[in-house]
Order: sequence, then structure tokens, then C-alpha cells
Amino acid sequence: MTSKQTVLVTGGGGYVGSVLVPKLLDAGHAVRVLDLFIYGREVLHDVIDNPRLELVAGDIRDQPLLRKCLPGCETVIHLACISNDPSFELNPELGKSINFDAFRPLVEIARDSGVSRFIYASSSSVYGVKSEPDVTETLKLEPLTDYSKFKAMCEDVLQEYQSPDFTTVTLRPATVCGYSPRLRLDLTVNILTNHAVTNRRIRVFGGSQYRPNLHIEDMTDLYVDLVQRPRGEVAGKIWNAGYDNMQVQAIADLIQTSLSPESIEVVAEPTDDLRSYRVNSELIRKEIGFTAQHSIRDAVDDLVAAFRADRIPNSMTDERYFNIRRMQSLQLG
Repeated sequence: MTSKQTVLVTGGGGYVGSVLVPKLLDAGHAVRVLDLFIYGREVLHDVIDNPRLELVAGDIRDQPLLRKCLPGCETVIHLACISNDPSFELNPELGKSINFDAFRPLVEIARDSGVSRFIYASSSSVYGVKSEPDVTETLKLEPLTDYSKFKAMCEDVLQEYQSPDFTTVTLRPATVCGYSPRLRLDLTVNILTNHAVTNRRIRVFGGSQYRPNLHIEDMTDLYVDLVQRPRGEVAGKIWNAGYDNMQVQAIADLIQTSLSPESIEVVAEPTDDLRSYRVNSELIRKEIGFTAQHSIRDAVDDLVAAFRADRIPNSMTDERYFNIRRMQSLQLG
């Protein structure tokens, strides 16, 4: 790959994208963002005047638009989707049309437009619930929901297009956490931190369930790295990407400690939902040396600092922090 590229980021105005885009620009790349911008363009405020940044407001299902904005791009990082199960279930037809039906046309148009690398954001949820303590890439995919099922199906589609001229890479990230200009407060670590800071109280349902986590800084650093890696190191690869598998109770305890000496109450409540997820990220470490550099404590500290600096106003009520509320408000369809 050339050292400086034009990178198309679908969903570049989202939670991960709004942290990733400035990093790609800092690395010297030109960035074209394709996004509906339902959370506003201000999430990219710090780089909005960069001459190497182009914002394209549009839908990944719009194939004529794709044919206009993909030529000239060397790499695609495909982040755009209806994220997480509740958002998907709000409108399953919409979710399928964006998360699956639009995928093959996007890949084909990218390849036919001269794109040479396609990086896909799948999900560690494709494994379903496993009894194994180490969920590695060798295990069978058993997705439990339509959201994760379509993620897995897109992985299969992408593998069909791997060739010497079209490099495909799939990541199965753990749940991302930490501060972003387009902040999500509907993810485990972020949810619990919000409640601790705002309500001085954390409710833990169950608590023994494991959750795989990854700091947003590590997630975005990895994408930048994958853009620049030699083809032979990444072609056709499918990797887990995570940092730590923590029990929900342990996450709550960590947040409580991080806010000390403030008094934070942690209340455990029973639940029927004992789904537990653990992913092993050893393969990506062995093959390209990726290890997360930021802890879950770092993510909590970053969020707490943002709260204290008044960068997260109306954290319980503003729909912009919650995917499903925003979708309901806009009647996205």
C-alpha cells in the first residue's frame, strides 16, 4: 500500500468514526466520510476545516452515490450499520437493508472502483454464547440475534472477494468503551459510568456475566494500523480484537473505585439474562503484534474527566447519546 492514501470511512460520523477520522488525517491520509450524519457534523468539529477531509452526506444503500464517491479511494473502512441488537430490533427490515442487503453491492462497487483494501467491522457477538473460557477464531459462529447473524453473513460475503488485487480484512471487536465526540451511553462501561457520575448509583443486573471490552483509542489505532500494513500481513484475515474480559460486577466496582472518595452506591439486582461473553485476542497479537494499550480503567477515567469538564451535558436525557432513541426520534427508514 502507498504510505498516504485516500480512505473512505462509512459511518465516519459515528461513535468510532469520529475518533478514527482525525487519526487518519493525522497519519497523512485523505479521508472521505460517507454518513447520514444523524448525530450532526459537529462530531468532526476539530477537523472539519482540514483540506484532506471530505464529507459526503448519504446512505450506503444508494448505489449511484457509491459509484461517485468510491473512485479514487485506496481503502474502505466499513463502520456504518444499525448498531446493537435493540437498535436493530426497532426496525428489522431497515436493519437488514443496511447491515446485509447493502453489503455485497458496496464491496463489489468498491472493488470495481479500484479500491484495493476493504476493512470490515464485524462483531464478537457472532460467536453467540460459548462455554469455552477462551473464544478464539477457530470456534463455530453461533449468532443468537439477527444483528449478529447478518454480521456473520457479511463476513462470508467479504471472504468471497479476497484476491491478489483486493485485500479483505475482518475484525470482530469487543464492546468498545470510552469517550468520543459522538458519545454513546448505551454500552456497558459507558452506561455504568454515566449512572455513577450522574446518579451516584449503579444498578448491576446479575453481575457474574463477562463482557469483552476494548478502549476506543485502541480500536481506532488498530484501524489506522490496518490501513498501512503490507498486504501480505492482512490479506483475508479475520481477527478478534479486545482487551479484557471483565465481569459486570467488576466493572461496577472499578468505576466505584475510580470515583473515590465520592460516594457511589452499587446495587446488585437479580436478572434472567445471564448471557456471558469472552473473546480471546491472542491471534492478532501473534500475527501483527496488536495489543491494547488502554485499560478499562482508562476508559472510565476519560469519561469521568469529560463529565467533569461539562462535555457530556444532559447525559440521561439527550437522545444523541442513545442510538435507539435517536432512531425513534428521526423515524429512520
